[in-house]
Amino acid sequence: MRDTPEAWTPAARSVLPAMRAWRMAIHREPELSTEEFRTQEKVVAALRDLGIPYRTPPRSTAVIGLVGGDRPGPVVALRADLDALPVTEATGLSFASRTPGRMHACGHDVHTACLLGAAAVLVRNERALGGPVKLLFQPAEEEGSTGGALPLIAAGCLERPTVDYVVGQHVDPSIPLGQVGWREGAAMAAADFFRITVRGRGGHASTPHQGPDAILVASEVVVGLQALVSRVREPFDPVVVSVGSVHGGTRNNILPDEVVLEGTVRTLKPETRKQMESVLKRRVRSIVASLGARVAIQYVHGYPSLHNDPKSTRVVADALAVELGRANVTAVDHAVMGAEDFSRYLERVPGTFLRLGVGVPGRPASLHSATFAPDERALVIGAATLAAAAVALQRGRP
Repeated sequence: MRDTPEAWTPAARSVLPAMRAWRMAIHREPELSTEEFRTQEKVVAALRDLGIPYRTPPRSTAVIGLVGGDRPGPVVALRADLDALPVTEATGLSFASRTPGRMHACGHDVHTACLLGAAAVLVRNERALGGPVKLLFQPAEEEGSTGGALPLIAAGCLERPTVDYVVGQHVDPSIPLGQVGWREGAAMAAADFFRITVRGRGGHASTPHQGPDAILVASEVVVGLQALVSRVREPFDPVVVSVGSVHGGTRNNILPDEVVLEGTVRTLKPETRKQMESVLKRRVRSIVASLGARVAIQYVHGYPSLHNDPKSTRVVADALAVELGRANVTAVDHAVMGAEDFSRYLERVPGTFLRLGVGVPGRPASLHSATFAPDERALVIGAATLAAAAVALQRGRP
């Protein structure tokens, strides 16, 4: 292989059979957050076969590998996530999940295979590296609150050697297969969660005047929450408030004592995140009090918003334009309101999070869908992208 960026794609293509096998094996045995024991074993076996040193943090399903550990220069960490989702698969794939109610419906099997593929081409071409490359196979991205990144950071994944830059990627069905998307600055939202317990007075449905009626009050709360977006925030500062769960009552002629609402708040700016917690609590308490009921509010901070370092992102995007062709490297014009705990790394180390295109006409399935099945051709692009990004950050240090 030549010491030029455009050589990573053919190198990745040469290890496609191995990536395909890794992906299929992981996909067949999906494991939920913090339960990725077999997945960890598969990653360890692959790294051993590749001759790559690794360590597994105590009481963790993570794996940390290191390529070119004795190379002088900047240290770049590449990250993939390992966990699956509680979804019953309906893809019809020959290697579909063998575990009922468990599925790699978010593409983490592809992410892991791509990182192993990048590791394979990097270890075979260590002379092309401008420093060490650390491989972070992270559990529990789907956990949603603490996540797997924080424990892995606490276990020293950004140390020994100290990481200078970090790169990750996620499959994206909205971007055509063969393309990679990038974005400077705010790219994904912070995700916070609330649980609102409305307490009224239970009784017979024929005498609601003896209330307060917890169902009516909870309904007013749901409607009132929507005005937080349209009447509190300016239109150019995106916010999402969604109630995803409503629980209350046992039958049609009984008014329940309480109703529980659960939902999420998504924001891009830290100051907006703080404001939304405050105004949500104030609005809910005001509505409930005006109707004579009582309320308890739990508000939990999940992942912070994900902000890509502009300089690092530009270096990577320019390298990928050479590697994949400029037409296949797309500047994404908007942030998404989904969340990712890759943001935890970017709070500490400059880097970027890319979108790996897997969109194919006639396959409209979205992330977390029971029919989500990324095309295996994305494996080559994903592995080449990670390898090219690592070397670009080492050679063209921002």
